[in-house]
Amino acid sequence: MIEEFNNEIGKIESLQELQDLRVKYLGKKGLLTQQLKALGKLAPEERKQAGQSINRDKKQMLAIIDDAKTRLEQKAINAKLAAERVDVSLPAYKLSTGGLHLITKTINKLEDVFRSMGYDVVMGPELEDEFHNFDALNTPKWHPARDLQDTFWTTDGRVLRTHTSPMQVRYMETHKPPFKVVVPGKVFRNEAVDATHEAQFHQLEALVVAERITMADLKGAITEMASALLGKDTKTRLQPSYFPFVEPGAEFAIWWKSPKTGKEEWLELGGCGLVHPNVMKAVGYEGVTGFAFGFGIERLAMVSYGIPDVRYFYQGDMRVLRQFRGEL
Repeated sequence: MIEEFNNEIGKIESLQELQDLRVKYLGKKGLLTQQLKALGKLAPEERKQAGQSINRDKKQMLAIIDDAKTRLEQKAINAKLAAERVDVSLPAYKLSTGGLHLITKTINKLEDVFRSMGYDVVMGPELEDEFHNFDALNTPKWHPARDLQDTFWTTDGRVLRTHTSPMQVRYMETHKPPFKVVVPGKVFRNEAVDATHEAQFHQLEALVVAERITMADLKGAITEMASALLGKDTKTRLQPSYFPFVEPGAEFAIWWKSPKTGKEEWLELGGCGLVHPNVMKAVGYEGVTGFAFGFGIERLAMVSYGIPDVRYFYQGDMRVLRQFRGEL
């Protein structure tokens, strides 16, 4: 029987075939097991010799099976390694990488520009109290301008800031002039959403306070900012307007080429003016003047990158975002 076993095991190619062979010879109903059960029918002297022979065959079979199992397991490991082998000489896969959002890039660029002009960058709270968001900015409860910005209130009487201007007051309360600061951040308005308006957007506020600050200083700062951002030949202009916390007040615009119409035209970016005397009074300043201007960062990004619809910034459409990966 051992010869038959050796012939069969030499043809084994897998662990499953080896297991089937073990069951065939050594299982409960296996050939060798059947011989052991038949020993009781033999004479005592024959039984002893046959039992010794069967046990000898069983030990040999078990040893051969163990060797074969080790060989076949190593063979399976080698086959798996060969199948999963990595050719290090091949070029690596190019993995997709993320990038900064256009709003983040625009804010970073603005901060770099203003720092180069000597401004400090400061941040303020998005959840404001009524005093800093309205009253201290010359907009008391009865003021009609409240209707334009009186938007999202919390149950404890605070408001999601409607502009970054509250930081003007907060900064002046804790600092003495002269100083130059800019305040980038998120603001909230009860706007009807369309191609140029969002209920949540970003602004950048600039504030300069010192002795003898005039509208000429304001115009120069806006022109310098526009030149740094959009090119040295960028044209700017101021046009009269009204904001309760500046006097006189104006809107500033740049001359640009619209990506939608292809025509050059004036684009209004934001509001500006000299800080209102009532605002100076609210913080206890005397003998100084200042200017402030603010604008929507989304609108500037639309100009810089030729984006026709402000909603593209927040839709998460990868077809849009991938176009500007790596843009500075």
